[in-house]
Amino acid sequence: MKIDLHIHTKSGSDGNLTIEEVFQEAKARSIGLMSITDHDSIECQPKAIALARECGISYITGVELNITFSYPDRNGPVSLDLLGYRYDFQDQALAAKLALARKHREWRARQILAKLNAEFDKEGIARFTERDMKNIQDSVDGSFGRPHIANYLIQKGIVQGKQEAFDKYLVKCDVPKYPLSLAEASNLIRNAGGILVLAHPNDPYGTSLVIITHDLTEQTKIIEKYMLEYIDGVECWHYGDDKKTTDHYVEFASEHRLVMTGGSDCHQKPIIMGTVDVPDWVAKQFS
Repeated sequence: MKIDLHIHTKSGSDGNLTIEEVFQEAKARSIGLMSITDHDSIECQPKAIALARECGISYITGVELNITFSYPDRNGPVSLDLLGYRYDFQDQALAAKLALARKHREWRARQILAKLNAEFDKEGIARFTERDMKNIQDSVDGSFGRPHIANYLIQKGIVQGKQEAFDKYLVKCDVPKYPLSLAEASNLIRNAGGILVLAHPNDPYGTSLVIITHDLTEQTKIIEKYMLEYIDGVECWHYGDDKKTTDHYVEFASEHRLVMTGGSDCHQKPIIMGTVDVPDWVAKQFS
């Protein structure tokens, strides 16, 4: 069975395909179990459940939450991603908190644009106006994030590609995300009947423990000391993982009796849904 428990959509966050197109692609790729894990967004979950039924695909409710992790041995907090699964999408506390996070996303985007304008002034580039903000907002179907601003920078010809957008502007012009703690995320998901999973802990290109240390043993020591009481599982198979990473985290999760999940983290740029080799037995953890 093909399993992909980490997929993003255009309808809910920063994917490139609508939720309908994602399920069409999943069916064409013979995915048997999947989860839509849009950033800080659960509005698509009822539609996902209905589409999964139509396509004959087993489905688990999902969401990706960004948290601010305070690590005592480092100056300043660290941004990490967690995956919530099998929660009740009608839970009011979860919905209310995510609504606040979305509101913060728009405020954050405006602050980033203000910083961009300061950079543009130095370079003699025309400033972004309220019309530019509206144009960016109109391009967003789901949660507003830096990738949408990057796309607009490309569209305006200011940069050639997304990597240049981040390297030249969006890293230095960043503004903190909504301050959700690990404990808060854990309570939200667990109180909604779900489980919380640490996402891509060793992803060298993403939001991960790599920002603290590249050493796998040190990473799992951090999880043991500061995170175990709050999480229920670890994402052991991810598109960015090598065999050493997967083997290490499978052993760690087994030792601590944690749920093990896996997925492509597909944003459909390119389409990599179903390409991560997640073992069939992973599905039995959700049966």
